[in-house]
Amino acid sequence: MSLMPRSAITEPTVNIGEAAALYDLAPSTLRWWEKQGVLSSPAQHSGRRTYTERDLRCIGIAYLCCITGMMPLRQAAIVTSHSAQPDTWRSAVTEQVAEISARIERLHRARDYLNHLLCCQNEDIVDCPYLDGELRLRTPRGRAGGTDLVSAARGAGYESAPARDETAAGQPGRCGFCGGQLSNHSKGRPQRYCSPACKQRAYRHRHGMK
Repeated sequence: MSLMPRSAITEPTVNIGEAAALYDLAPSTLRWWEKQGVLSSPAQHSGRRTYTERDLRCIGIAYLCCITGMMPLRQAAIVTSHSAQPDTWRSAVTEQVAEISARIERLHRARDYLNHLLCCQNEDIVDCPYLDGELRLRTPRGRAGGTDLVSAARGAGYESAPARDETAAGQPGRCGFCGGQLSNHSKGRPQRYCSPACKQRAYRHRHGMK
C-alpha cells in the first residue's frame, strides 16, 4: 500500500460563510475587517476566500479585539498585525483599557446621579427646590453668573442674530433672511444671502430649529 506524498495532503479549509458563522458574524464583516487591515487576506481557491485553522484563530483574535474589547479598528489592526512588536500592540491595548476605564467612570457618575434623581419627592421635578443647586453643580449653567436662570442666560455670551426685515427679505437684491442689501457680483450664481451666517439661520428657520 503506497502512502500519499506529504505535498499532496492539503490543509482543511472553510469558506467565508462558514468562517463568519463560527463567530456569529456576517461575511461582510470579515470583508470589512480585511479592508481595514484587521485581517489579512486569506488564500483563495477558484476566486473564493478559503480559511485555514490559523485563519480562523486570527478571526477569533479580531473578534476579541473589536467586539469583546470594543477596540476601534485602527487599534485592533495593530494588535492583529503579525508584524507589530509586542510593545506596540500592548500599547494599543493599554490605550483602550484607559478609554474603557474613563467610560466606566462616566457611567458610574451617570448611574449615581440617576439614583439620586429618584429621591426627588416633587410630583413635577421642575419644582424641586434643589434643582438650581443641581444645575450649578452638574451643568454648564454653573459657569454663568446671575441668581436666576433668566439673568444667567442673558449673561451666557450668546450673540443674537441681526433683526430680520420681513418685508425686505426675499426681494431682488436683498438677503433672503435679514433683508439686507446684497453685494453685486458679475460672475457666478446670484447671491441669496448676505453672509454664511444668514444662510445658516435661514436653514435653521426653515427646519424649525432654534
